[in-house]
Amino acid sequence: MAHSLSAKKRVRQNLKRRARNRARKASIRAEVKAFMAALSSGDLTAAETQLRKAAKRLDQVAAKRTIHKNAAARKRSRLNAARAAAAAQPATPAQPATT
Repeated sequence: MAHSLSAKKRVRQNLKRRARNRARKASIRAEVKAFMAALSSGDLTAAETQLRKAAKRLDQVAAKRTIHKNAAARKRSRLNAARAAAAAQPATPAQPATT
């Protein structure tokens, strides 16, 4: 338990910062989840817009130093690789089963 005034203030500041950082990280997870959902649905145009939103959010959070800029770059790179892999797969039309 903090006794001095400065230590008590530091506890208050840490609580606020923790809440702010957790909200920022949650927003990243939400954007990435929306991108992956759009990607798995097969809609590449929607996935592209979600990718831009996720990349923007990663850059914003890295600019505030909630996550490291290299961590944001790594996550952005992995999202781009997932998009490229999905775009490289040919769209398989539904074919009737022959027996």
